[in-house]
Amino acid sequence: MSRAFVKEDAPDGVVYIPPRAPLPVGAVNFVTPRGLSLLESEMIELEVERERLKKGDKESADRNRDLTVIRGRIKDLHSRILGAKVVRAEDQPPEEVRFGATITVKTQKGNKVGLLRTFSIVGVDESDLATMRVAYVAPIARSLIGLRVGEMTTQMMGGVEETLQVTAIAYE
Repeated sequence: MSRAFVKEDAPDGVVYIPPRAPLPVGAVNFVTPRGLSLLESEMIELEVERERLKKGDKESADRNRDLTVIRGRIKDLHSRILGAKVVRAEDQPPEEVRFGATITVKTQKGNKVGLLRTFSIVGVDESDLATMRVAYVAPIARSLIGLRVGEMTTQMMGGVEETLQVTAIAYE
């Protein structure tokens, strides 16, 4: 068989490129300045890794597969960065929950007053529950956006309806 039409660096088999956190159809990719910086840092890391892999053993199937994954991730990240719209804290109304706000809410289940919870409303790529950063498209964020200190909303949390009362709003 002639090798004229075979791409030499194509990896064998199907390559899975992990998807980024999804944005709802038609949603704007809002990011905080920190979120944009994280995306740009990730791009630099991927480009460094791509260059390292390009210098590796060209006959290695693992190298070729890894290079394909990195290229796919760079392409996805590039489109996410191009579509990013930075929202600055100083442009938000300080008395209202909006994108970029760090808010504290008091929870209540039935007659039991619950915990005080503090979290920030951020972009999809910046969200991380371990650091209490919630994507603006998350149900809890959507139910709180537009509220002011003292105002309440209800939210299903863990299969139980909870009342959330905004007790503090801050912007970094």
